Amino acid sequence: MARNVIIGQSGGPTAVINSSLAGVYKAACSLGADKVYGMKYGIEGLLKEELVELNVLLDDRLSIELLKRTPSSYLGSCRYKLPEPEADSTPYVKLFTLFDKYDICAVFYIGGNDSMDTIAKLSRYGAQAGSAVRFIGVPKTIDNDLCLTDHTPGYGSAAKYIATILKEVIRDSSVYDIRSVTVAEIMGRHAGWLAGAACLAGGDDSDGPDLILLPEVPFDQDKFLARVDELQRVKSNVIIAASEGVKTADGTYLCDLVSTAGQLDAFGHKAILSGTSRYLSDLIHDKLNCKSRAIEFSTLQRCASHLASRTDVNEAYAVGGAAAAAAFAGETGKMIALKRVSEYPYQCITEAVDVQQVANLEKKVPLDWITPDGMQVTAAFEEYARPLILDEVTPVYVNGTPRHICL
Repeated sequence: MARNVIIGQSGGPTAVINSSLAGVYKAACSLGADKVYGMKYGIEGLLKEELVELNVLLDDRLSIELLKRTPSSYLGSCRYKLPEPEADSTPYVKLFTLFDKYDICAVFYIGGNDSMDTIAKLSRYGAQAGSAVRFIGVPKTIDNDLCLTDHTPGYGSAAKYIATILKEVIRDSSVYDIRSVTVAEIMGRHAGWLAGAACLAGGDDSDGPDLILLPEVPFDQDKFLARVDELQRVKSNVIIAASEGVKTADGTYLCDLVSTAGQLDAFGHKAILSGTSRYLSDLIHDKLNCKSRAIEFSTLQRCASHLASRTDVNEAYAVGGAAAAAAFAGETGKMIALKRVSEYPYQCITEAVDVQQVANLEKKVPLDWITPDGMQVTAAFEEYARPLILDEVTPVYVNGTPRHICL
């Protein structure tokens, strides 16, 4: 019986995706895997037979601890879309030949919606081919838009970064006694979980953002300008957090009103969304004759391991370990989900869910977590998100900067 396993990482990076890699690796070793292989650059690299032996690369405790504190994808990533096997079975034949060649008993893929699509297709093909290889998805995405899980590893750390940096932006905007509006652009193509996390900047020392714009609610220019004008008359500094994916009622992205150059990736998603904050800032300046500025958090919010949430790091490691346990228990075609079992104190457990019910679906922010005017989130959102950003993980500093582990 095959006793080796292989792990891949796919899609956009996060601050804790490597913690999940560490979790799968350590659990697989303890459960009896002879060799643990890593795919270089995801399934695309595997098709080129680009593998590494993690048993050799991660052979001591310090390597594992550095891995858990290193942001982005240690193994490299890709955005490769497997075709439907009925349309083109060529890559499947190649992959399953490689699984046999390397005595693979289980395949783990760490990623978001598109990565779960890969696991779903591989598990279906494997079942039809009578393969004994098990396929398990390990959730990862800062967007927090995977279905059947309370939240997704990667989201908590990104939310912590957004709340922290926005608090600093608020402090910066309060320096001068000049009426101004600051628009911060936050990631989120179709779901507003990241922009909603801006509410976590509020507290005893900060009002947090005055407005939060999410993709779930169509943008109404007249209502928006009226609300900004109202705020600007009573507050010296107005702070707006806007998702990059905010759209008008006809489905037009605000960023496309600035530029239409955004290309599509292999899965048909806009590869680049940028310009929403610039559009809103210019709109405010032109229509309200008010000093305004735009700030794009851009890719900085994805891999800020110096602001990683300890809760997020621990949960990412836990879902990795649970994935290995599920595979060695004979499960396949599953994704490991987080199930919240207690609010006070906060506690989540892991469970295996059908990956076919996760792939290519998106979980949106519930509309009852958004205020009736569509420009702020409710207390329920903060109660949901606050536990996910708690506690800190200190990087290993060498000569004043964090030490990372790299291939």
